[in-house]
Amino acid sequence: MPDCSYCADSFDDEEAYLRHLEAEHADELGPIDRRRIDADADDAAADSSVGFVVIALVVVLAAGGVAGVMLLSSGGSSGGSAQGEPSDLGSVHYHGTIAVVIEGQRLDFSQNQYQLQADAFHFEGGGGTRWHVHARGVTLAYAMETLDIAVTDSSVTYRGTTYRNSASNTTVTVTVNGNPVTPSEYVLQNGDRVRIAVERS
Repeated sequence: MPDCSYCADSFDDEEAYLRHLEAEHADELGPIDRRRIDADADDAAADSSVGFVVIALVVVLAAGGVAGVMLLSSGGSSGGSAQGEPSDLGSVHYHGTIAVVIEGQRLDFSQNQYQLQADAFHFEGGGGTRWHVHARGVTLAYAMETLDIAVTDSSVTYRGTTYRNSASNTTVTVTVNGNPVTPSEYVLQNGDRVRIAVERS
């Protein structure tokens, strides 16, 4: 049971005694008592830092667990995510053709800005009509996004302009092998012929 050498009070434990010294006798403390209080404060700070690290670790692990559950419930890597992200890079090698015509202008995918923009979908070797797919689950929407072109079944966004079927004088057509498709759902297959057209009257 420690006794205070400054006022003769008694304490049940060392921690209570050190709190008393700091609160009641801070101006009177000698160098040894000052070091004892400082060391106790450092230990308390270290304990709170450890507590913070433990809490942060628990939060990170919980977030990771939630993300894992969401990934598994969305199908994992069995064919791309719900957002059209491809999977199994290098597992396939498909080719097809594409024509994108916006207001009568056919886009030239042989230009450098369109060459080898993504591993999963790209044009290469200076070619601009034959595309390459090297992953499973490459949707038409994903493929076009790699070229900075956003495509839905009723709109095309190119160079900051969005063309919509709902506009009175605009027609947007998105077809694969002559059939209309929903770009976010349609997964490109070997030999597909893609045509995207925006016409204004």
